[in-house]
This record gives sequence, C-alpha cells and structure tokens, in this order.
Amino acid sequence: MKQRKPTPGVTRDERISEEGLQRLEAHLKSGARIGDAVLAQWIRRYGEAARELLKKYDCYTPGLEEQADRQR
Repeated sequence: MKQRKPTPGVTRDERISEEGLQRLEAHLKSGARIGDAVLAQWIRRYGEAARELLKKYDCYTPGLEEQADRQR
C-alpha cells in the first residue's frame, strides 16, 4: 500500500480573505448553527465585514464582541 504524503491545509493568508467571508456567508445562508465562540472568532479575524454579515443573517449579539475581546 502506498503511503499518502500529507498536504498542508489552508494558509492563514488564504483564510483571512474575501474567500473566507464568502465561506462564512455560505454557512449563514444555509442556516448552519454556529456556536458563539466561533462567531466571535470571525469577528476577531474579519472585524466589521464579519459583523455586517452576522447582522444581515440575524446572528449578531453584543456578547460576541466580549468573547472576541477575550480571545485576543
């Protein structure tokens, strides 16, 4: 059996991009239940752009800001 060489995941630069925001919107649009800690992480990484998406899909709460601050 041939050993498969592991490939690296998505780089940080690729995660923090317009593509990343598109992925977030796709999850929100599909109705996926995303935990507050994960939503706070999106806010921490993407800032206002993530806030706008979360508000658009009624997933934003002020408590997310506090969590994002604690993650820093």
